[in-house]
Amino acid sequence: MEKTYDITQGSKGIQRVQASPIRAILDRAAVLRSEGNKVIPLSAGEPNFNTPAPIKEAVKKAIDENYSHYGSNRGLAELRQILSAQNARETGVTYDPETEVFITSSGAEAINNAILAFVDEGDEVIIFTPAFVSYKNLVKFCGGVFVDLPLKKEDGFQIDPAALEAAVTEKTKMIILNNPNNPTGAVYTRESLAAVAKIAVEHNLLVVSDEMYSKLTYEDARFTSICEFPGMKERSLIISGFSKTYAMTGWRLGWILTDKKLGVSLLRMHQYSTTCSPTFIQKGLADAMLLPETQAEVSAMVGAFARRRQLILSGLDAIPQLSYVKPYGAFYVMVDVSKTGLTGQEFALRLLEEQFVATVPAIGLGDACEDFIRISYAASEEDIVEGLRRIRILVEALGA
Repeated sequence: MEKTYDITQGSKGIQRVQASPIRAILDRAAVLRSEGNKVIPLSAGEPNFNTPAPIKEAVKKAIDENYSHYGSNRGLAELRQILSAQNARETGVTYDPETEVFITSSGAEAINNAILAFVDEGDEVIIFTPAFVSYKNLVKFCGGVFVDLPLKKEDGFQIDPAALEAAVTEKTKMIILNNPNNPTGAVYTRESLAAVAKIAVEHNLLVVSDEMYSKLTYEDARFTSICEFPGMKERSLIISGFSKTYAMTGWRLGWILTDKKLGVSLLRMHQYSTTCSPTFIQKGLADAMLLPETQAEVSAMVGAFARRRQLILSGLDAIPQLSYVKPYGAFYVMVDVSKTGLTGQEFALRLLEEQFVATVPAIGLGDACEDFIRISYAASEEDIVEGLRRIRILVEALGA
């Protein structure tokens, strides 16, 4: 029997996944750099710091001690115990390190596992947007229905509980949170999270809470985890990682905290994706992440982000055609460029082509974000100052 299908075409699931529109900007920036242009990187969600020295030394030691073999699917016991104790100390919620803490090969794998392990064809998943692009594409890969719930600039990009309640249907299975938020920098209020928890419990919904930026908050903002509310431990999947706080984006290590009943499906998903995370990295972190020397480097990094945040906000304040909602977490600011007469996509492309400054057009992060670009202040102070200078030149050239 002759086969008539195209073997080069991906599965139905992968065909539902869209290529990131952000990549067009990043790929073009790479070409401009290769041509000898000095491109200012205000696009990347990556600290420009190096991994703390004690962690690097501890990982080298772990390699010398031959932590190079398969480890537990759940992760190194010592590291799971540290993460369990850390969460109990910070939130008052205890996860059993034996059955409720899972080490993954990056926060990205944690997000992948949390969605693929629980979303079926036709399940509705509510995602507050703008949001990290992976969420909706993984939902679509599963055949789930992405329910876009836009957060509004006039509300400070905070959650509207009434809008959430109205979005829930009989087919809703999951809510996805990102707190502090990428790209808005919003830190959700305790009151709004309490409302999310109440809705989740009343409608028997799962909540995936991506808390990758929980250690990066500023001024008087206080991070609250969704797991702190009644009834939420048994229905939440708390995701985090080492990339942002410890400047370990290239190391690819994350974790999930969840109830042991949910953990059964998570473990199965992890077993058939990466099996286990690198043992020498886990061992190095277990030995060094809480050392005073390590924490001193982390504190210095957070302090630098706070200074850079103020630097970029002051610079934006001096350009009246641009506006923003003050961010209190992560290291991003959403900038409204509508007064320039351009969309965010158009502004970002012209900024890159004419001034060699790379930012992210926010339309790739949410359909209601046509007027915005995302600027990262994870770059150096020198690059931030120069980037702001070039942004001003473009705005003035537009004559807005």
